Amino acid sequence: MEGTTQLTAVDVEEFGRALDRLREEILAGLGEGDARYIRRVIAVQRSLEAGGRAVMFASLLPPAWLAGTAMLATAKILENMEIGHNVLHGQWDWMRDPEIHSTAWEWDSASPAEQWKHSHNYVHHTYTNVLGKDRDIGYSALRVHPEQPWHPVYLAQPLYNLMLAMVFEWGIAIYDSELERAWRGEKSWAETLAQLSTALRKGGRQVFKDYVAFPLLAGPAFLPVLFGNLTANTIRNVWAHMIIFCGHFPEGVEVFTEEQIEGETRGEWYLRQMLGSVNIEGSALFHVLSGNLSFQIEHHLFPDLPSNRYAQIAPEVRALCARFGLPYNTGPLLRQTSSVWKRILRLALPGPARRPVETDKNEEAGAVESRGASSAA
Repeated sequence: MEGTTQLTAVDVEEFGRALDRLREEILAGLGEGDARYIRRVIAVQRSLEAGGRAVMFASLLPPAWLAGTAMLATAKILENMEIGHNVLHGQWDWMRDPEIHSTAWEWDSASPAEQWKHSHNYVHHTYTNVLGKDRDIGYSALRVHPEQPWHPVYLAQPLYNLMLAMVFEWGIAIYDSELERAWRGEKSWAETLAQLSTALRKGGRQVFKDYVAFPLLAGPAFLPVLFGNLTANTIRNVWAHMIIFCGHFPEGVEVFTEEQIEGETRGEWYLRQMLGSVNIEGSALFHVLSGNLSFQIEHHLFPDLPSNRYAQIAPEVRALCARFGLPYNTGPLLRQTSSVWKRILRLALPGPARRPVETDKNEEAGAVESRGASSAA
């Protein structure tokens, strides 16, 4: 793997064992404090949503409209990012609370939870950044790595990526139906259309709730409430798009071939997650609003650990990377966003497809840097 030639097979497995030990330590320490955290976040989110909708009913007055829309947008961000995404990952299943369990939660998104869990929890987190396996590489619509062959449609990707940001929940709902796999004959159209129908029914309920039911309840404030709900959803979509893209597509992120993951060990899986993820620096509030996906590296390493623990884990993961000579890709939001957009603009243009660098996983220890060899001691 590119960037890992200083590691022996022994190094890689020791790296994996160190991360396994860290994971077990966190699991052993989970308790009432963690449970209080997620219950508090849910309570805050529901209060913001109820308050925002109530204030918006007075939205014939501009200050009320602004306040209500801001509260509702914040509630939707919290519900999608810190609650929905992480509950559906099973991060809180250890509590055995049926109301906060991955099998029962349905989030405030156009994408049905069960379809999203398959495409995200299974496909993406199993085959992270593997060309031909991980459909999240460009979401089957964008060229975000030079290893992807160029097509003329990518000339328009700066424009349609901007449009995707504004309707991100709808893009993900359609994406989860895997239309491109049906076009290629890899999946039956009957199964695909059944999934698309499920997504449209879920999306229809979302449309009715935000653009019919609540505006009607507002009476004379119908139009301001309708526009406020649309604004809140757009803010949530743009925010989610920005955080997710900044965790996956900036410069320095590596991709891999299917051949490279044949016979992949636990340590090699950890290494691939490490090299395929990017963190975003910010305040404690920023991390909560990002769903702690600002700790994308730690999330990819430990997708089932409660998100409130990522800040605790991050310094130890960074120290491990320093010990083994591995990059720890992190930076402020503005820098990561700029990196993503530069890449999208650059790769919209034609250029030769580049294959990931192949390395011999059985490379002899004698050819390895002495620092890498000593790190396993």
